[in-house]
Amino acid sequence: MNKMSIKKDDLVVVLSGKDKGKQGKILTVLPKESKVIVENVNIVSRHTKPRKQGEEGGIIKKEAPIYACKVQRVCPKCNKPTRIGHKVEGDKKVRICKKCGAEI
Repeated sequence: MNKMSIKKDDLVVVLSGKDKGKQGKILTVLPKESKVIVENVNIVSRHTKPRKQGEEGGIIKKEAPIYACKVQRVCPKCNKPTRIGHKVEGDKKVRICKKCGAEI
């Protein structure tokens, strides 16, 4: 399994691709595929058939996974995209901002 330094509900910015520069919250992390699903980023059209009686089919817009290496965590203190460092304080491991040193 791949180690990922970003978690669910982190605010991230997209570094490359058609949605470059967009910010969003991480909805799902897929560590086996090294992918994440970000809110309002990489929107795709999904054509669905009605499965139950009374259910509507049609074209549904939804977020698709993107590679985790294409997003970077936004520091809450300095509001800039940053790499994540780790520091051990006592008996717990905390994530820190590489730019300003603030705890994330």
